[in-house]
Amino acid sequence: MPTNITMPALSPTMEEGNLAKWLVKEGDKIGPGDVIAEIETDKATMEVEAVDEGTIAKILVEAGTEGVKVNAVIAILAEEGEDVAEAAKGGGSSEKKEEPKAEASKPDAAAAGASEAAKPIADKAPASATPAPVSGGERVFSSPLARRLAKDAGLDLGSVKGSGPHGRVIKRDVETAIADGGAKKADTGKGAGAAAPTAQPMSTDAVLKLFPEGSYELVKHDGMRKTIARRLVEAKQTIPHFYVSVDCELDKLLALRAQINAAAPRKDDRPAYKVSVNDMIIKAWAMALRDVPDANVSWTEENMIHHKHADVGVAVSIPGGLITPIVRAAEEKTISAISKEMHDLGRRAKDRKLKPEEYQGGTTAVSNMGMMGVKDFVAVINPPHASILAIGSGEPRAVVKDGEVKIATVMTVTLSTDHRCVDGALGAEVLGAFKTYIENPMGMLV
Repeated sequence: MPTNITMPALSPTMEEGNLAKWLVKEGDKIGPGDVIAEIETDKATMEVEAVDEGTIAKILVEAGTEGVKVNAVIAILAEEGEDVAEAAKGGGSSEKKEEPKAEASKPDAAAAGASEAAKPIADKAPASATPAPVSGGERVFSSPLARRLAKDAGLDLGSVKGSGPHGRVIKRDVETAIADGGAKKADTGKGAGAAAPTAQPMSTDAVLKLFPEGSYELVKHDGMRKTIARRLVEAKQTIPHFYVSVDCELDKLLALRAQINAAAPRKDDRPAYKVSVNDMIIKAWAMALRDVPDANVSWTEENMIHHKHADVGVAVSIPGGLITPIVRAAEEKTISAISKEMHDLGRRAKDRKLKPEEYQGGTTAVSNMGMMGVKDFVAVINPPHASILAIGSGEPRAVVKDGEVKIATVMTVTLSTDHRCVDGALGAEVLGAFKTYIENPMGMLV
C-alpha cells in the first residue's frame, strides 16, 4: 500500500516551511535515515530523513515551493514489491486536497504586503484577509477565508469547532456555525466595560499612496523577517516591560580576559580558545541568575515557571535579521567552554544550520551592541523569557574613587524585565549580582 511522505514538523511551533530542495527523484529507492529533502524554516535550513523503505513513486510538491503546511503530503512512497505506477496513481488521495501550492507572482503594488502562506485551493482567501484571532489568550488556528467570513458575520472563532488539520477552523466550519446559529457573537467593543478594538496597521496600499510612484522598490518579506515582526508585536503587546540600568567597570575583567587567553594551550600553533568579553558577560549573567533564582522565571497565566538552569540566548546578527542561539546551563560551564560553544553556534547561525532546539526556548537572553559602538539601549523581551540584558560599549569615563577623579573603562547595561514576574527591586538585585561578577571577575572562576 502506498505511503504518504508528509511535511515534517521540525519544531514544536512550526506550522509551515519552504521545500527548498529535493535530494531524490521519482524512481529512486530510499531507506530509513536517507536524506531526501531540505526544508527551510524561518531561521534554518534542515535536512529531512526518510522513515520508511521503498521507491519514490511521485513527488507532489516541487522544489522551491513556499508555505508548505505541516503534515501536507509532499510525495508518495511505494513499498517494496509494489507497482510504482499504481502507487503514484493511488497514494495520497486522502490528503491531497491539502496539498500546498506555490504562491503566484503578482506584479501589482498590493503584492508587496506580507505574503500569504499556501492554502488549499478551495479555502483560498484574498490578500486582505484578517489577522489570526485570539480567544482566551490562545491563538485560534484558522484559514484567512474563515477569519474573514467570521468577521463579517460577527462570530467569535474561539467558539467554532474546527474540522481542518489539527483542528484548524476552515470555511465550511464557519458556514455551518452561521447556519446553526451556534457560535458566540464576537465582542464588538461596544457597551459598558467593553474592551477597545485593537488598532490595525495601515494597509500596503495606504502606505504606498504616501510616496511618489517610482520613488521606491518593493522587497518581499522572507520568513525570518515575518517571524521577527510577529514576535516583536507579541512581546510589546503582551509583556509589560520594566527597565533597570547600571554602569559596570571593566578593567579587572579585561585584565583577566587577557590572562585567560595568554594561558590557553596551543595546538598547531593556534590557541585552543580565545575568550571574548561577550563570553564573560554570558557567564556573569548566568551566575547572577543562579544567585537570584526568583529572577530566572517565565510567566504563564496559571503558573510562575522557575527554571533550574540559566539557559542564555545570545542575539546573533545574520543576513536578513537575527537569531538567538542558546547556551544551555551556562552557569555550570567554564568561560572557555562557553567561548567554544558560542564560536560554533555563531558560525552555524550565520549559515542557517542551527537545529530548532539550539535556538528555541531558553530562560533569558543577552544582546550586545557594544561592539558596534552603541553606548546604551533597551532590548525587547523575547517570550517566554522574562528578561533580556542589553550591553553597551566599554569606553573610558571619569569616575570618582576615594574622593579622586580617575579614568576607568565603563559599560552601561540595561535589563529589560517582564514586570508581571520580575519587579523593580528583584530586577535591581539580579542586575547588582551581575555587576559584582563583572567588576570582580575572579568570582566566576571559583
